[in-house]
Amino acid sequence: MRVNRVLITGVNGSGGSYLAEYIKFNKPEVEIHGWTRWRSTGSDDNLATIKDCVKIHECDLTDLSSVLLALDKSCPDIVFHLASHANVRASFDTPISVIHNNVIGTANLLEAIRISGTRPIFQMCSTSEVYGQVAADEVPIKESAPLRPASPYAVSKVTQDLLSQTYYLAFGLPVIRTRMFAYFNPRRGDLFATSFAMQVAKIEAGLQSELIHGNLESVRTILDVRDAMRAYWEAAILCTPGEVYNIGGNMTLTVGDFLDLLKKQSKVKIKSRLDLALLRPKDITLQIPSTEKFDNQTGWRAEYSFEESVMYLLDHCRRVVSNQVSNKCRT
Repeated sequence: MRVNRVLITGVNGSGGSYLAEYIKFNKPEVEIHGWTRWRSTGSDDNLATIKDCVKIHECDLTDLSSVLLALDKSCPDIVFHLASHANVRASFDTPISVIHNNVIGTANLLEAIRISGTRPIFQMCSTSEVYGQVAADEVPIKESAPLRPASPYAVSKVTQDLLSQTYYLAFGLPVIRTRMFAYFNPRRGDLFATSFAMQVAKIEAGLQSELIHGNLESVRTILDVRDAMRAYWEAAILCTPGEVYNIGGNMTLTVGDFLDLLKKQSKVKIKSRLDLALLRPKDITLQIPSTEKFDNQTGWRAEYSFEESVMYLLDHCRRVVSNQVSNKCRT
């Protein structure tokens, strides 16, 4: 298919900004439109390298009139729907807010597309959290696995997933659902990998004395953010509307193993301790995907090694902390 314009909801968020960068540097002929809202949890700093290459539209997904106006301005060939409250731990504290934002926002977006009469490819960027806790004999997790959400955030993502499929079945919208498993995302501080790496950088800089963590026993399969964004693009271009696809890496380890690896990479000795406040009321401890369906459909393969991904994350965090120290010294 020929793609002239794409729309990324939540473009200044962690995932949305990386996706915008991927498209800018790998598909320069494509016009990028992005939606943000004034009270967004994202940061305009995430778009610093490409801010002149993204057409930004103010849009509140929970306001249908706002969505209709922004959609008319964007006129996309592909919609990447990434805008969501995505902090799993925080969703236990503010469940109604998370569910309302994620579910109503998605319903408004799908309804606006239906009303407009346009038919862009709509990629519902979902998450492995929809599978909840699986048994050992259900690993690797296939797309046919039962949906057992174990957090308010996961409930909202299941609803987004099923709502998107309903608009495919009932109204013929070309919906593609992707369920992304864990990936390194340097711009999301609430993810365990980024949190650990940022704390290591702060300890190296003398800004923090010890690293705090939650559950270290959970098992995850990790993917590089750059590979993850390329996978989103290829899903939109090559996957079949009406279908759902797992996306994930091939490096599996426990959260504790990753912490140990970071400690070895650190320039100083790292002390760590459990912080009970970081434990979830219900945790998901086993997430290993089967990506055979997606890999066979697209020919996608990860390009970055696990070691490259770790250093990419750690180098990013060290730069952020170094800039913080420099700015503090100047003031």
